[in-house]
Amino acid sequence: MSSSPLRDAACMAGIGTTAYGSFPDNDTYGLGAEALLAALDDCGLELADIDGLIVNRIPSYERFAEMMGISPRFCLQTDSPGRYSAVSLMLATQAIATGAAEVVALVYGNNGRSNRVFYGGGEGEWAPWGMSSPGASHAMQFQAHMARFGTRSEDLGHVSVAFRKHARLNPQAVMRKPITLEDHDSSRFICEPLRLLDYCLINDGGVAWIVTTPERAKDLRKKPVYVSGYARQDVYESTPRLDCWYPELKRIEARVYENAGIGRDEIDGLMIYDNFSPTVLFALEGLGFCGQGEAGDFVKDGTLELGRGRWPTNTSGGHLSESYMQGWALIAEAVRQLRGECGERQIPDARAIQFIAATPISSSIIFRRD
Repeated sequence: MSSSPLRDAACMAGIGTTAYGSFPDNDTYGLGAEALLAALDDCGLELADIDGLIVNRIPSYERFAEMMGISPRFCLQTDSPGRYSAVSLMLATQAIATGAAEVVALVYGNNGRSNRVFYGGGEGEWAPWGMSSPGASHAMQFQAHMARFGTRSEDLGHVSVAFRKHARLNPQAVMRKPITLEDHDSSRFICEPLRLLDYCLINDGGVAWIVTTPERAKDLRKKPVYVSGYARQDVYESTPRLDCWYPELKRIEARVYENAGIGRDEIDGLMIYDNFSPTVLFALEGLGFCGQGEAGDFVKDGTLELGRGRWPTNTSGGHLSESYMQGWALIAEAVRQLRGECGERQIPDARAIQFIAATPISSSIIFRRD
């Protein structure tokens, strides 16, 4: 494999998350501040050490920096869709690698539950095409997958049930009540063929990461976790993609393992962006964990479950059961897994974890420990 100049150029040094739920007395600034202070405490750094700042869903990076009393030399505010969780980390890695900053704080705050954000209605990229919401466009995509490959709505139950089992091992997860395949199949349709248990959970919460150089990370409080390699492919069509982003994901597959210097068989667990359960199937097919059209069968028999399957996935419970933090908490979980901090939901001897997002900016990032 050829060497990438960004391979292992940056480390995840600090992770901070708030509680998830409904916090009407807080806002995105407060949630982000709480998460950032937790991330700094996690790695043993101070606010004064931060010289780079990236914020997401926080209205103003300037106001946030002023509130926290920091004066970074590198600042950025990324767009609000969840696809920008991976994009934000990629940009931070580039800033570290080029010397634009040495310690970058990435901060996400979301008060969508308190503000009653429904991700639907008359506004949004889905509206011009007759869609009522992102759920509607994903339902159309999965309808196309079913028609072409014979996938069934019931196949999605294996995703929802696996992630709920993991959430029951996570004290921070919002949804911890056990569910069965029968519970999934009897839950009401929201937009056929997607049911209630195929949808993510909108909540208030905050997540922060501290990214720094490998040299500095080795002297900090926690084990360094390397951003070993990544790949992304943007999609330049606004209509619902009935090919489920498969061509873009295959381009990512061709690059991400080479960039990270690691093979698929060396991956110990997956964090897959699960705003809706079908995106898990799309990601597995696109990154070559199974063939195109085979994911419905692939996820059966506990393939994604801790202690049963080869590819334990979304061990925190993911967006479907922990909380919808738009990819940010999934990446936090990847770091905690590689540090061995996940208790009952720990993947044994995890050395490499892969994040995958099947979205209009499709992406994959591979994290590893020494």
